[in-house]
Amino acid sequence: MVAQYLFFLLAIVAVAAALGTLLARNPVNSALWLILNLFCIAGLYLTLNAQFIAVVQVLVYAGAIMVLFLFVIMLLNLAALPPLRLIDVRRGLAFILVMGLLAEMAYIVAMAADVLPEPLPETTVQTGSAVEIAKVLFTRYALPLEMVGVLLLVATIGAVMYAKRRFV
Repeated sequence: MVAQYLFFLLAIVAVAAALGTLLARNPVNSALWLILNLFCIAGLYLTLNAQFIAVVQVLVYAGAIMVLFLFVIMLLNLAALPPLRLIDVRRGLAFILVMGLLAEMAYIVAMAADVLPEPLPETTVQTGSAVEIAKVLFTRYALPLEMVGVLLLVATIGAVMYAKRRFV
């Protein structure tokens, strides 16, 4: 029951963060809403027992790519940033309470409509671990993995050669 409630809470916060990403006027605020959205998606992966995918989601997307986005935004738009203002604690607390109430309402509606997700059987719990993903990746998908590796190597060599080329 806690996992189902957490699922609804994270889903509603993810939708709210996606709307915040789209509706934010400041690009830095929009990127921060996107980071919250990516963390919520990682939490959704955790509720589905896909720990490896959740960790990769946080490390790759919320970590590396969003740092790159924020760096580019701040580099290009440094003079247009508004001055920092104090954080309004009441607005943050209200946001947290509203998200909790929306999650409870969604849970109650889903329970009344009998559409709650069923708990996963024990046989499927191990499918999200790194060991199981590695077994499938290096047995069933070995050829596509090697093809992707060669493609990335060729792209890296092409980028280096293109960067070394002298423009006249």
